[in-house]
Amino acid sequence: QVQLVESGGGLVQPGGSLRLSCVVSGDTLDYYAIGWFRQAPGKERERVSCISRDGTTYYVKGRFPISRDNGKNTVDLEMDSLKPEDTAVYYCAAGVIRGGALKAYGTDWWGKGTLVTVSS
Repeated sequence: QVQLVESGGGLVQPGGSLRLSCVVSGDTLDYYAIGWFRQAPGKERERVSCISRDGTTYYVKGRFPISRDNGKNTVDLEMDSLKPEDTAVYYCAAGVIRGGALKAYGTDWWGKGTLVTVSS
């Protein structure tokens, strides 16, 4: 069974940076497109970035670059110039790309999330 585990979240000041990682286990990352999503308190989940199997990237508002290392089974999200409104739980999911967005295979294809808090 494929598992996705996020890491790298934490507390950061406005303007700071974080690098989130999504490690995929149970199968080879090559087979999957991966997306990053976030959900802020009291808000709907929203797309952040996603990357196809061949490495094509799709950004929402162009802010956070996404990259993959199939050799390490890892997909990273580089977050710079963070703002308080970026505070959220960030999730990665595996699926397919449709119309420039990741469609996850199902509820079992999500990680449990990592919390990012941007505050002074």
